[in-house]
Amino acid sequence: MQQILWAEIIVKGILGAVLFAAPQAASAVFGMQRPATGFWPRVLGGTVLGIAAGVWIGLKFPNAHGAIGPAGLIPINLFAAAALIAPLILGTAAPSRRGKVVIAACAFLLLALAFLEIAHA
Repeated sequence: MQQILWAEIIVKGILGAVLFAAPQAASAVFGMQRPATGFWPRVLGGTVLGIAAGVWIGLKFPNAHGAIGPAGLIPINLFAAAALIAPLILGTAAPSRRGKVVIAACAFLLLALAFLEIAHA
């Protein structure tokens, strides 16, 4: 189970840091439509970094109150995957094929992590 949680920390930490540090550049590199400002991508990056930190605290300090455990990550990953899959189905996910592939890959990764956590919970 700890390998899955470390994967959560790494994936969410990298994604959160990229969105937080360079939201406009991340949108361009991943083939997404560039927002007018980097406010919302930066807010999302901060949120994802917070989730990664909560998981890390849960691993390092098992008795810590308020840390996110494996059971708490399951709905986070499932809802995030659903939020990515819905625009893909509706055809509003991204203006480029590269962007759609990135979104689909992220949704797949989130679903895989959620199912692994369900299997080990």
